[in-house]
Amino acid sequence: MFVNRMPRYDILSEEALATLDRGWQRLHTEIGVEFMKPEALDLFRAAGQKVVDNTVFLDPEFVLEQVAKAPREFDMQARNHDHDVHIGGSHMVFSSNYGSPFVRRGDSRGDGTLDDFTNFCKLAQSFDAMDSVGGVVVEPNDAPLDSRHLDMVSRALIYTDKIIMGNVVSARNALDTIAMGEMVFGSRASIEEKPFCISLVNCNSPLRWDDRMLDAQFEYTKANQPVIMTPFLLMGAMSPVTIPAALVQQIAEALSGIVLSQLIRPGAPVVFGSFLSNIDMQSGSPQFGTPESAIGLLCTGQIARRFGLPFRTGGGLNSSQVPDAQAGYESLMTMLPTFLAGANFVMHAAGWLEGGLVASYEKYVIDMQILEMLEREFTPLEIDEDSMAFGAHEEVGHGGHFLGAMHTMERFRTCFYRPFLSSSDNFERWTRNGALDTAARAGVIAQKRIDEYEMPPMDPALREELEAFVARRRAELGD
Repeated sequence: MFVNRMPRYDILSEEALATLDRGWQRLHTEIGVEFMKPEALDLFRAAGQKVVDNTVFLDPEFVLEQVAKAPREFDMQARNHDHDVHIGGSHMVFSSNYGSPFVRRGDSRGDGTLDDFTNFCKLAQSFDAMDSVGGVVVEPNDAPLDSRHLDMVSRALIYTDKIIMGNVVSARNALDTIAMGEMVFGSRASIEEKPFCISLVNCNSPLRWDDRMLDAQFEYTKANQPVIMTPFLLMGAMSPVTIPAALVQQIAEALSGIVLSQLIRPGAPVVFGSFLSNIDMQSGSPQFGTPESAIGLLCTGQIARRFGLPFRTGGGLNSSQVPDAQAGYESLMTMLPTFLAGANFVMHAAGWLEGGLVASYEKYVIDMQILEMLEREFTPLEIDEDSMAFGAHEEVGHGGHFLGAMHTMERFRTCFYRPFLSSSDNFERWTRNGALDTAARAGVIAQKRIDEYEMPPMDPALREELEAFVARRRAELGD
C-alpha cells in the first residue's frame, strides 16, 4: 500500500465545481435514475423520495445528507495482516486487471483458463506493490459458468494472502464470497468489523442500475463490505461527448448508488467509482489512455474529495493489441494522472490489454515496472544537510568525478531506483544476451516469478474447509 504525500493536481475552479453541482442536481430532480430492483425502490419511497415506475427522482439535500453518512476512510483486512490496507486519505491501493475473457502470452492469444487465473494470483502475490489480485483477473472459461466464482474466490484466498475483490454476478455469488470470508476470518462479526473484500458495482449508463448489480450490492452492503459504485462512461456512447456532461452524469450515477448503500446500512463503506474514457468517433471502438480520459480522471479526484469520499479510477488502460509502445504510453497516460489525482483504489493496475478484452502476462510485468517507478517518483524528496553533500565537493574538488567519492560509496546501492525490466546494456551486450525487447524480457520475468512462487501459509484445516465448501456449492449449483 502506497501513501501518496505529494500535492494533488486540482484543475477545477470553484465556479466550475458549482456548475457541475447544478448539473447533477438537475439530472436527479428532472431526469431521475432507474433502479431495477423493487427492494431498492421501496427504500427510496420509504425515505420520502419520488418514485415513478422504476425511476427515482432524488432531492439534492437528501442526497447530500445520505452521502455524508459514508465513511471518508476505512480499513480492510487481509489474511496476512501485514497486507491490511487503508482506503481513503493519501493511501493508494492497487488491484490487478479485471474482467478479461481472453489471455495473451507471447504470440498466443486465447480463452482464459483457471490455470491462467491461478498464475495471475501468483504474480499478484509476488509483487510487493500489488495490494490485491482483484476479482475476475481473467475469466476461467474452462470452469463451469455457474460455479466458476467459487474457484476464483477460493483461489484468491488460498494463493494470495492479500485483500480480495468479491464476485458480483448475482446475490448468490456475493453470499458465497461472504461465506468464504467468514471461514477465513473466523466469523461474520469479524468481517463486518473490518471488511476483507471490496466489490465493483457498475451502473448501466446512462442512469440505470440493473437488478443483478443491485442484488450483489445489497448483500455486500448488509455485510458491511465496501462497494465501488461505478458509472461506466465512454463519452459518445454511454454519455454525451463533452467532458463536463460526462462528469455531471458520473456524479449523478455514483451518488445515487452511494445513497442506496446508506439506505441499506447507514455508515456502510463505499467508494466513489469512475470509469471514464471515450470512443473513437470514426470507428465507434472504445479508446483508452486518451487526453480526455486523463482530464476526466483529474477532475474525478477533485470531485470525490469535495464530497468527502474515497474514490476509484485509473489503471494501466490501453487499446493496444499487444504489449508494445502504444500499450506503454497509453497506460502511462492513465497511471500518471492516477497518481496526480491521488486515487484511493486503482483497478486494472496491471495486465490490461486490448481495451480490457485481454489479460496479458507480459503487460502485467510492464505495468508493475511503471507502478514501481511512479511510486518512487511520487515519494517526497528529502532535503537536508546530509543530502546536500558539501563534503563530497571538498573531497573531489574542481574537475574531478564523484564515482569514487565516499558520499557515493555509502549510497550507491540505494541512491537511484534500478528498474527490474529496463535494459541499459550497450548494443553489443544486449545482442549477446538475446536481443530481447521489453515484451520478451517481461515474459521471462513473468515465468520466473511463477516458477519461484511460494504459496503463503494457510492452516490445512482451513484450506480443507474452503475446498469442501466449493465442492458442496458446486454440486448444489448442478455443476
